[in-house]
Amino acid sequence: MCYTTGNDNESTERWGKTMKKKVLLICLSVVLALTILPACSKKEEPKEETKPVQKEQKEEAPEEPEEPEEVIPENQNLLTGIPDLTEGAIGKRPVAVMVNNIPAAMPQYGVEEADIIFEIPVEGDQTRFMALYGDYTTVPKVCAIRSCRGYFPAMSQGFDAFYVNWGIDDTIADYLAALKLDQFDGMNNPGGMFGRDQSRLNSGYALEHTAYFDGTMFANYVQSNGIRTDLVEDKRDAAFQFNGLEEQLKPEGGECTRADINFGAQTAALIYDANTKTYLKENAGSPQIDGQTGNQLAFTNVIILETSITVRDEVGHKEVNWLGGDDAVGYYISNGGMQKIHWAKNGSEDGSTSEWARLMLYDENGEEISINRGKTYIAINYVGQTTLQ
Repeated sequence: MCYTTGNDNESTERWGKTMKKKVLLICLSVVLALTILPACSKKEEPKEETKPVQKEQKEEAPEEPEEPEEVIPENQNLLTGIPDLTEGAIGKRPVAVMVNNIPAAMPQYGVEEADIIFEIPVEGDQTRFMALYGDYTTVPKVCAIRSCRGYFPAMSQGFDAFYVNWGIDDTIADYLAALKLDQFDGMNNPGGMFGRDQSRLNSGYALEHTAYFDGTMFANYVQSNGIRTDLVEDKRDAAFQFNGLEEQLKPEGGECTRADINFGAQTAALIYDANTKTYLKENAGSPQIDGQTGNQLAFTNVIILETSITVRDEVGHKEVNWLGGDDAVGYYISNGGMQKIHWAKNGSEDGSTSEWARLMLYDENGEEISINRGKTYIAINYVGQTTLQ
């Protein structure tokens, strides 16, 4: 078959135009699609801004401010916890004075001003006082002064006290020397501080009930003679653990408005006065009065310590266990209440006992008790001879 050249050219030209139109349409379609598509697409709504969820804060109760620690005044009397020392007595040693206490020697004088009074049996189960004064510059004139028994300085050494007496039991001379007491004995009349009360002699008192110690001369005497007045380091804090300055607490062991103590030949009673919150003392059934002031002896605290007491010689001198211990029982009485306690002289860190150790008072769980601030009466007596009501 033969084809002519003219017809082929026309077909080619028509095909080319057709292809150009198709390409143009395709390009226009692409452009149009690209233009219309964003406009036709659904507009995305802005996302709602999410806020962080805050946890509901509970209102916390405001913290109570801590109470400031109580500041104890520098002039605190270490025997009573009351800030009444003269400036010259701060950090200085107390004074222990032996005082006659049998009914025939009544009334004593100068004893109301004592800060602590110990009462302990002597020969024949009569009793004797050891009166302690916390301010060595204000000790009064005291009468009637009596002799020393070994268990009294064994107690006074725990306070680092000067020791004042008139005569001693000769059988304890070596013991007293070993204690190295700063002892002032009326038999030697150091500094002229001792004498006989002439008015009592004139009134018919027996000689042994007339000796006095003029404590008003004492500070000048020890200072003039260079005798140590500063307390040793481990006795510079309070003698007991005291309640707060404004606290007057009642022991929780039960009520106690009267304590009767039977020493044998002599008795003592401590009777609560709710008006003064003190215990008024009786001796052998009669009010015990200070002959100088006319006031009955009164104490914020009454402490009764039970222990073993035996007779050690034919004279009747006593052997008193002043050490105490875990099984030593006692009673702390104050503010119309009482509690059972234990006691010991074991103030050292290793728990050892000695004359120099502090008298410590514990509750039945072995924790040291706190006592009210004020004057304290301490009886050391036979076991089971106390009646509380």
